[in-house]
Amino acid sequence: MRYGMVIDQQKCVGCSGCVFGCKAENHTTEDINWCDKIITTSGKYPDVQFEYVSTMCNHCDNAPCVNGCPTQAMHKGEGGLTLHDPDKCIGCKACMVNCPYGVISFNWEKPHQRWQEDTGIAAGSFTPAAMLKEAGGDGSPQSNPESARSYPSMRSRGTVEKCTFCTHRLKVGLNPACVEACPSGARVVGDLDDPDSDVSRLIRKYDGKPLRPDLGTGAKVFYIRSYTPSRRT
Repeated sequence: MRYGMVIDQQKCVGCSGCVFGCKAENHTTEDINWCDKIITTSGKYPDVQFEYVSTMCNHCDNAPCVNGCPTQAMHKGEGGLTLHDPDKCIGCKACMVNCPYGVISFNWEKPHQRWQEDTGIAAGSFTPAAMLKEAGGDGSPQSNPESARSYPSMRSRGTVEKCTFCTHRLKVGLNPACVEACPSGARVVGDLDDPDSDVSRLIRKYDGKPLRPDLGTGAKVFYIRSYTPSRRT
């Protein structure tokens, strides 16, 4: 069993729903996105082309981040996923240096610090700290106890973090949050070792390719077809 994902660029509408779905599910801060995007424009007006490519951890079979981690904080887990143990992380950023896709983030400060502030906007309003206490969240009112079952909801200053493929959801038979949040069904997840799975069929049908196949990392996020935004005439 090896989990993989197919992203259909022709179905993608560039709405960033996957980005916000991931952020809400996994309690990332404003400046950290486990699911992100590459936006490029080319050409000269009026002949300008726009491309949107959704990105995330590729959970590589031959993961450079795992090979470069001196403490095995980055490791291979069940289903071939590339996972991170923050208790073993020493913040050396070797994984970030080794990752050729730029999808690992670093906590330079303690996440969600603003929710510790005890100053309100106006008389009678909730302070951030009071709202956090009332909501009972872990670090912020938006923390998700479900995701905390497989990865700490509050990461520590001086450690890295990245996409987990929503292992807490996979374990109970659910799709990752980014898949559920996509309004056009551009994302499909499944078993790459099963030739009859939807992901395997799509890769064969459309000759799916990962980002930078020349790197030989065995990336398990595949892209099919091309991004085709509507054009006004």
